[in-house]
Amino acid sequence: MELLRVENLKTYFHISQGIVKAVDDVSFTLAYGQCLGLVGESGCGKTTTALSINRLLPPEGKIQSGNIYLEAVNLTALSDDEIRKRRWKEISMIFQGAMNALNPVMKIGEQIAEAVVLHQQVSHQQAWGRAKELFELVELEPDRISGYPHEFSGGMKQRAMIAMALACDPKLVIGDEPTTALDVMVQAQILNLLDKLRQNLNMGLILITHDLSILGETCDRIAVMYAGKIVEMGSTEDIYHEHMHPYTYRLLRAFPHIRGPKQMPEPIMGTPPDLIRPPSGCRFHPRCDYAKEICREEEPGMTAAGDGHAYACHFGGAFNG
Repeated sequence: MELLRVENLKTYFHISQGIVKAVDDVSFTLAYGQCLGLVGESGCGKTTTALSINRLLPPEGKIQSGNIYLEAVNLTALSDDEIRKRRWKEISMIFQGAMNALNPVMKIGEQIAEAVVLHQQVSHQQAWGRAKELFELVELEPDRISGYPHEFSGGMKQRAMIAMALACDPKLVIGDEPTTALDVMVQAQILNLLDKLRQNLNMGLILITHDLSILGETCDRIAVMYAGKIVEMGSTEDIYHEHMHPYTYRLLRAFPHIRGPKQMPEPIMGTPPDLIRPPSGCRFHPRCDYAKEICREEEPGMTAAGDGHAYACHFGGAFNG
């Protein structure tokens, strides 16, 4: 059953140098209990997509067109007061960098309880009890809710941020690089925790990252973004084993294989484009080894490659030839 539908979303930033087309015609859906991974290089539009869904864009950012439906409600049509009532309660976000997202002079329990009191109209004592329950849910010692952020390790802070995101039983949680700055073992623990909570609570989960390697065991579907657009989308198996876009291919080759030859991974040469003046045609063509004249002149549409698998390339799968 469908929980979230994003239709032709365009989010632009109006700055002194011009208009940055940070998200340019993005569409996808998410079902209850499903996990979608948004992956791509820094600056490709992943976080802007998440902030658009939450309606948390900075003043210079604006949703130019498109619709975002949470169940049957069009979030883009709501007033600021109406969307504020739905945050935390229906949709919440785990922000990147728990170290900076928590208030350093407030006890962590108070920060969680504050959201519960505000959105669920309960007493402070009830909210404090809810905070303890959430600490248990994210596998933290409940007595630690009286601690301050500086008394928590990086992994514990991240778990506290997850507890805060779950405070009001939202239907959709967005994790913006929730494992940033954590070591590999703690990364695995956080991802396993999110996956378990997603399945137990039947909530929709969107995971944002620039690292395809961490999504394999967590996500049901993956959307690959480049320069403000989704260039390939499909099941995790499709993206890993049947990928059709050269950018997806290069991303997969950019991290080492544990059981493969011991050699340096291949970098993607060049840099992401300037989104004030994006390239003509396919936005990836200046960095693509397989680009032809049509790639420079004509922007490719999405081509179906199977059930739920689509890609935006004139020569899909050319690297397999």
